Amino acid sequence: MRFGRTLVGLFAAMLVAAPMRVVAQDAVAGEAVFRRICAACHNPTPDGPSKLGPSLFRVVGRKAGTLEGYRFSAAKRDPDLFWTAERLDPYLANPREFMPGTSMAYAGLKNDAERANVIAYLGTLK
Repeated sequence: MRFGRTLVGLFAAMLVAAPMRVVAQDAVAGEAVFRRICAACHNPTPDGPSKLGPSLFRVVGRKAGTLEGYRFSAAKRDPDLFWTAERLDPYLANPREFMPGTSMAYAGLKNDAERANVIAYLGTLK
């Protein structure tokens, strides 16, 4: 019995000491971040015109560089890149590091929770 308690204690200590990245995914909060940070350059609607950047309607799951009517940089026309939540996260954190040669001038959304929320919001744009 004592051995079991020691293992439980050790496991609990490891959990406390281990760096954990718990990030909220709140699409409503993500819409607010989108409006504050992204909307100046991107439209979230299906029929909205492209701005400085392309419309982000249905971006989650879309092949990179394929929105008809928008001229993408060569870096964004990667035939193997699809915008999933897992790919959007590092891209939105630091676009130029994730995709050298991108024309996106934004330096990146460094706040993990805000980024997760924006991605959750983008997932609702269907």
